[in-house]
Amino acid sequence: MSQETPVTWLTQDAFDRLSAELEQLSGPGRLEIAKRIEQAREEGDLKENGGYHAAKEEQGKIEARIRQLTQLLRHAEVGQAPASTGTVALGTVVTATIAGEDSVFLIGNREIAGDSDLDVYSEQSPLGQAILGLAVGASTTYTAPNGRDITVKVLKVEAYSGQ
Repeated sequence: MSQETPVTWLTQDAFDRLSAELEQLSGPGRLEIAKRIEQAREEGDLKENGGYHAAKEEQGKIEARIRQLTQLLRHAEVGQAPASTGTVALGTVVTATIAGEDSVFLIGNREIAGDSDLDVYSEQSPLGQAILGLAVGASTTYTAPNGRDITVKVLKVEAYSGQ
């Protein structure tokens, strides 16, 4: 059974930033790590060569990030955040009381927020699944990964401004 890859909503800014990162990693990034591997290989015995092993490990991380970005960008829906209708949806910033504590977070992919301090919850996370579609003032309970039942009350829903 094949699982369909979910569409990810991204702001134009996030899409451009991730595209630039992919271009850097795919071109200059790959060339740089290949040079480092070759230089380390020339130093001799590969079994005892820490620089070689570190460079190979970094190469693996770069290739994994390239695959992740390629997949994400291939299935991205780019545009403005949906206008807030007072219900929790992808691309909305939610203010909610979670287990008695107020929290502000974005529903969507963590790549959207970039370097911002805004917490991000995927729509596939237990919290995301529980509150998608809820209106301001609505409450629900979901089961956290640790097995605890957690109550959430949606206090405010706004469109994500990209800040």
